[in-house]
Amino acid sequence: MTLYIPQHFRMDDEGAIDALIRENAFGTLVSSGPAGLSVSHIPFVVARGAGGLRLLGHVARANEHWKALESATHTVAIFEGPHAYVSPTWYAAQPSVPTWNYAVVHAHGRASLMDEFELRDLLGTLSATYEEGRPNPWRLADQPSQYLEGMVANIVGFALEVERVESKFKLSQNRPAEVPRVIAALEAEGETALAALMRTHALARGKIPA
Repeated sequence: MTLYIPQHFRMDDEGAIDALIRENAFGTLVSSGPAGLSVSHIPFVVARGAGGLRLLGHVARANEHWKALESATHTVAIFEGPHAYVSPTWYAAQPSVPTWNYAVVHAHGRASLMDEFELRDLLGTLSATYEEGRPNPWRLADQPSQYLEGMVANIVGFALEVERVESKFKLSQNRPAEVPRVIAALEAEGETALAALMRTHALARGKIPA
């Protein structure tokens, strides 16, 4: 399994890759094995350390995807960042064709199932992340023990040890002179997240003035 990435759209910067995953952490988990393909859509937690990138997640125990994870011949987690249509009418150079700008990360690796302690730690991290800033946040530690035990018994946690990352940031790098025009047009159409990503990476490459 591979992703088509022309050289000018390749992204190898670990900081940019981790940021895209964290900001778009609801990803797609795909694994293949003797029974075929299994697909689940779940939130992930990013953990990068000396051993590299790890992606932590969980599925319902009733979802038989977990049974296939450790024996899978291939597993990949897919994360999609901001994306939008790009009109050829925005370009100064003509003739031109319509296209689509986007950013994606495919993280390939091997999955292992968590024990109960690791799963509880993951649930605490997930709830703290998404409850942060709420006036009355839901906290794992505040839940009745019997309720918590039942909840944990009905889900299965896993860690994906990432062995290979394919990251494609298609942000008009093949048309550097057009980047400021595309950014302005995206902002005018309300596609501010993609415009901001384009601006960040164009600035980093010195393609537009700061």
